[in-house]
Amino acid sequence: MVDVEKIIARALEEGRRKLREDEAYSVLAAYNIPVPEYCLATSLSDLERCAGRVRYPHVLKVVSRDIVHKSDVGGVIVGVRDLEGDIEAYKRIMDNVRRKMPEARIEGVLVQWMVPEGLEVIVGGLRDRFFDTVVMFGLGGIFVEVLRDVSFRVAPLTMDDALEMLDDIKARKVLYGVRGMPPRDREALARIIYGVYRLLEENRNIKEIDLNPVMSYERGAYVADARIIIG
Repeated sequence: MVDVEKIIARALEEGRRKLREDEAYSVLAAYNIPVPEYCLATSLSDLERCAGRVRYPHVLKVVSRDIVHKSDVGGVIVGVRDLEGDIEAYKRIMDNVRRKMPEARIEGVLVQWMVPEGLEVIVGGLRDRFFDTVVMFGLGGIFVEVLRDVSFRVAPLTMDDALEMLDDIKARKVLYGVRGMPPRDREALARIIYGVYRLLEENRNIKEIDLNPVMSYERGAYVADARIIIG
């Protein structure tokens, strides 16, 4: 069983204010929030071990406390389908990052199962100075900034509240299936929302959680990218 408090305490002791993505996935999984298979390769020689633990296709992402937007520095490569591709992607990521951010501290490369495409939604939460725990749900990916179609709830939160949040967005019809698109697994999304709420309520050193995108399917959902701020 993952010790969430130890993960957070170790990061704080190291002076970090954000969990590494592999740490974030471990924390999420401890609260039954579905995450893709993943493995942190700390060196090129460690890459083969990780490649054997994670199903293909892979996404490779640089892991660095100094890099906020990994894609902007060439730190993300998707659609890798074999070990040879993993090695090439690893080297390319390292070259890209060292060229664009030579001062960045690189802790490794995350090898992650590239989950199938689905409807992209966002689930998040934060600790607000007035309302304490606040959770959020909306359409994810590029739609977050373009449409700003999100719903919010403050603590306390139940599973029924989480389900109601799905119907609070303007684009709620897409969750039921429109224009040939399948309906989405509302229970799975509500469980993720409720899991984020529990994480914030039970771990006071977590200040913000941003899961974007969460890939939503006819059955189930997966967190494809995660950011957890601590302090």
